[in-house]
Formats: sequence, structure tokens, C-alpha cells
Amino acid sequence: MNIKPILLVEDDERLREALAETLRLSGFEVMEAADGGAALRALASAPIAAVVTDYQMKPMDGFTLLTRIRDRLPQLPVLMITAHGSIEHAVNSMMAGATDYLVKPFAAQALAEKLERLVPRDMPAAGMVADDPVTLEALALASRVAVSDTTVLLAGESGTGKEVFARFIHRRSGRSAGPFVAINCAAIPENMLEALLFGHEKGAFTGAHEARAGKFEQAQGGTLLLDEVSEMHVTLQAKLLRVLQEREVERIGGRNAIPLDVRVIATTNRDLRSRVAAGHFREDLYYRLSVFPIVLPPLRERPADIGPLAQFFIAEASGRRARPDLSAEAASALAGYAWPGNVRELANLMQRAVILSAGRTIELQHLRFEPALPETVTEFRGDKPVDGFRSHTIGNRPRDSNDLPLQENLQTVEGRLIVDAIRRCGNRKRAAEMLGISPRTLRYKLARLRDAGIDVAENPGRLSVAEPAGSYS
Repeated sequence: MNIKPILLVEDDERLREALAETLRLSGFEVMEAADGGAALRALASAPIAAVVTDYQMKPMDGFTLLTRIRDRLPQLPVLMITAHGSIEHAVNSMMAGATDYLVKPFAAQALAEKLERLVPRDMPAAGMVADDPVTLEALALASRVAVSDTTVLLAGESGTGKEVFARFIHRRSGRSAGPFVAINCAAIPENMLEALLFGHEKGAFTGAHEARAGKFEQAQGGTLLLDEVSEMHVTLQAKLLRVLQEREVERIGGRNAIPLDVRVIATTNRDLRSRVAAGHFREDLYYRLSVFPIVLPPLRERPADIGPLAQFFIAEASGRRARPDLSAEAASALAGYAWPGNVRELANLMQRAVILSAGRTIELQHLRFEPALPETVTEFRGDKPVDGFRSHTIGNRPRDSNDLPLQENLQTVEGRLIVDAIRRCGNRKRAAEMLGISPRTLRYKLARLRDAGIDVAENPGRLSVAEPAGSYS
């Protein structure tokens, strides 16, 4: 469990309460603020892991709050929520220093996933959870390269723990006292990504009201993580190559080169050599980044890690409460599952299981696996990907004989948990207690489900879905 809370800033009380409960169900500690002034007071009174703020607020809007935060806490992650049709607000926010953004309406799980990237899970004091020989081998390589300043390329499927490995390398390096700065190259448009990476001077483009240091400058003396670098546009790749070669950066609109003292780690979930062959990735940049490549195998290929990781996530989700045991039947189901979402999927599954078990032994019926869907994955084995990209269907998940039809249709974890709680408890009050939320919040969430065509309370045994639920607008 993250020790520092997430600060949620939203002036709509009902929406703020629903968002807060969504984050708590995902394992985050949450502190709430009704406006920008309250948010600034909260930041001054306690350490915060990240800020989630709406753009449209009164009397202080989210953009003003962002600029105040950047003046006081330049490294604090800030996630901006903007309305549909207000993309320019998102662009302005990113240029002003927001770490990431979400546009309404968005799926409930999307918020949790964004924060998972901004506020990584704390690992044990030893550094990592690893029992499988292939993971231990990758860790040994990471430990050996950590003491140098060599550029590292971490390759593997989504959810295998590439950013966790990057932070492990940073902690073991001589730069551990310096900043660790991460940027997701896949989530940011090309024109915004350039300004965020290299910085800009005042007046360099429309909306550049003041000079801003880019991620390279922010990482001075530390480590810069270029997450999913394979998604970077070819035009920007050329500019990145020059920065890596010259070890200096020029801000957009600037004239002076700024010397850099930064260690670069890059990650990719694609076969970069295939991308090079297809003309989508520069060959010279590939060799510049791939000085020391480390391939992280998917969870299905390191089965000895599943049990220890499950126990770690159970302890994390339990917090200060008693930690439930894992039954032999449930442990067997975990070992036999294909894990298309890798470690990230296991973490989410254990959070759901801890909630559903209500502090008692986690049994098979408490394991709510994601529906089996055709998946396209890039398989990495040994020192190189096998067959580049290969599409295949992940094997069927273990099934609970009491599964509801809704579980095959509802696309949010939150919706499945609510339906299961209503089914098990028979009334709203006990269901709210089981979920750890207030009856008022449960009523709000049920109203959202009914808006999607789901009548949960009256007949939970026969549910149908008109469209995905769990989005906020």
C-alpha cells in the first residue's frame, strides 16, 4: 500500500466522493480537497504522493492550482482531468508541467491505471519480489549494469514490471540520491512530447507563457526513463538521438545548449528490430538505446514468481488489517492461469480477492479473473523476441460455477465488485459495508449502473448490459 496519499481535488462533491472510492478500491490512500485553496493547505500540511485535479473549478481553477504546485513542488506528479471538447486545456496543462491528463468521460479503471504509472507500488526493502530463476537472472544483470552509467533498454510485454526494474537500477546506481524522472512516450502527442522532453522558452509557441525545463533538465544528476520509446514519432527520434549523442539539450525557442548529466533508461513492449526493419524506428537510435538490453519475460514464463508476488500484493491490499491466507485451490488456480496482463493483472486480482474475502481465507470463488479475450502479444524469450509479433488467444481463465453473466460483459472492476457484493449481501447497507464505502456512495454508483441499463438491486441474478459502465463525465 502506498504510504503517501493521493490528493484528489474536485469541487463537485458527488463526483469527488465517487472518484475517491474508486481509488480506494484500487488500493490507494486518498485525501480529498473541495477546491484549490484547500488543496494547497493539504500540500503544506502532509506529504502527498500525487495530485489529481479537475480543470474546471471555482474559485481557483485546476490550471492555477497546477502553477502554484509547480512553484512549490516541481517534482510532484499532477494528473489533470479535463472536459470533453477541451483538449486545449489538456495541452496547456501539459505545457505548464502536468504529468498526465484524462479527458471526461473516462472509465473508472483508467484513473487507477494512470496513477499506477505515476505512483509505482512500493517494493520490499530487499528491492524486488523474485523467486523464479529467469527473474533472478534478469535482476543479476540489472544489478551489474546499475553501477555504471550505461544506457539500458528494458524489453517485455506490458505489465511485466519494466518500470519497477528501471527504478531498481536507479536505486542501485551512484545516482540514487538524484531524481528519477519518467515520461510515457506513448501517451503524449508528438508536439507536446517534444516540449515536455526538451523544455521551452517563454513565447516559443502559442501558450508558452513562461519558460519551462524539460524532463531531461529535471533529471539532472539522476535517471530519465523513456517509457515505451518505440511509440515515439520518427521526426522526434532524430532530435532525441542528437541529445543522447551530444549530451546536451536546447529548449524549444532557446539558443543556448544546456549540458546534461543524465542516465537514460528506455522501455519497449515491441520488437524494436522489427520496427527498424519496417522503417518506424531509427536504426542509429536503436543502437544508441540498446547498449545494454535486458528482456523481462512474461509472468506465465516465470511461474515461481506467482506465489510470492500474490502474497506481496495480498499484504499490500490488506494494509493494517489482518492478512488473509491463500487457499491451496486458489493458489493452484493462480499457477494455472495464463496472465495476459502479467504482474499488473495479478496485483489487481489480489486487490479484488482481499476485498471479497472480507479478511478471511481467499478461496477460489474470490478470484475474479478478467474475461478471456483474444490478445495480441509480443513474446520475448531468451535474448530476443520470438517471431516478432504473434497473435494468439490467451487460454481460458479458471471459472467459478457461480459466475454471473454480467462478469463476462461488464468492463470495469468496480462494477463487478458492486454486483458481487449486492448478490452476496442481499441489501445495500451490508453491501456498502463489505465494499468499505458509504451507503450514499453506493447509491450513486448503482445509479450509474442503472444508467448503463443494469438493474442491480431488483434482480441481481439476471443482469444485462447496454453499454460499458463505470465512466465519469
